[in-house]
Amino acid sequence: MLNPGMKFFSILAFTVLLTGSYSAAATATAPTSKVTVQIMTIQQQLLPVYATFPGRVTSTSEVQIASRLMGYIRKLPVHEGQQVKEGELLLSLDANDVKGSIAQAKAALGKSQSVLADATANYQRFLALYQQQAIPEQQFQQVEMGYRVAQGNLEAAQAGLQQAQAQLNYVDVRAPFSGTVVAKFIDVGQLAAPGHPLLTLQSSGFLQVQSQVNQQSFEQLHLEQKIPVTIDGDNFNQRPVEGTVARLVNAADPITHSHSIKLNLPVDSGATSGDFARVRIQIDQQPGIVVPPPAIQKRAGIDGVFVLDESNRAAFRMVRLGEKTATGVVVLAGLVTGDRLIVSATGELNNGVNVQISQGDGA
Repeated sequence: MLNPGMKFFSILAFTVLLTGSYSAAATATAPTSKVTVQIMTIQQQLLPVYATFPGRVTSTSEVQIASRLMGYIRKLPVHEGQQVKEGELLLSLDANDVKGSIAQAKAALGKSQSVLADATANYQRFLALYQQQAIPEQQFQQVEMGYRVAQGNLEAAQAGLQQAQAQLNYVDVRAPFSGTVVAKFIDVGQLAAPGHPLLTLQSSGFLQVQSQVNQQSFEQLHLEQKIPVTIDGDNFNQRPVEGTVARLVNAADPITHSHSIKLNLPVDSGATSGDFARVRIQIDQQPGIVVPPPAIQKRAGIDGVFVLDESNRAAFRMVRLGEKTATGVVVLAGLVTGDRLIVSATGELNNGVNVQISQGDGA
């Protein structure tokens, strides 16, 4: 079996034979008018070499929503994946138990008030007798102690009522911040226990990419560095965004020998928690060839470009393309330094077509 390089050059040789035959025929029939073209002379340039690592989009803030009360779920108006705003109702508990506790606290308060009223009257009566030395001190102290106890019981009853009324504030559970409900662990009618997770809420707009990178790539990173990230999600067609290095863990995993990194995503990235990501880290530079996208042509499904031959005629050249860059498309094979690449033309290009170089272009 041919390796990819041998296969490419085998196809290239076949294409040269094919286009050469076509060139002869085209030359015989080509019109005498020339096509004006713009050209560029191929020069190698230093291109970045990237290492790519998988990652996952996560939220910088994720909380487990729990209830402070024991009670049955009465309302649950949210679902997984729903966006909620800060203060929006997430769930409601049945308030009958809380209302019952309030009623009991009110009854206890009323009883304490009645007892204190009797104790106050009794205290004032025995105080007058004690001041007249009509009763012994020990008897007065017993009455005074009963009065003080009644006062304490009233204060406790008041605090109990306040506490019972405060429980009403916990019947409705609301979002602590704007975000997305990513998990739901309970349904209407089920019993919620204090501290037991009911929902998981992730914040909106503050997302990170978590990834594991090798030692070589880790050494190229520093905090606040901008790193290209490709997101694969419902809102993306592998569109690149720019992440900012937020965390670098110097300690390597003892098994994989990789380092954990976190990248902050821009607020308008459009990513959602759970999306798959690819992190690209530049680790080196190497010489390569980049051509403008308009120069790329397809003939019979084959990627290629037109170059000028020694007779200033257009010649189709099959190329193997690499990744896109900010300035063009990387050509991995098919062009060499010094080739005169046709960037644009005023008419249709075919093998053997006579061309005229636009003024200002180098030959």
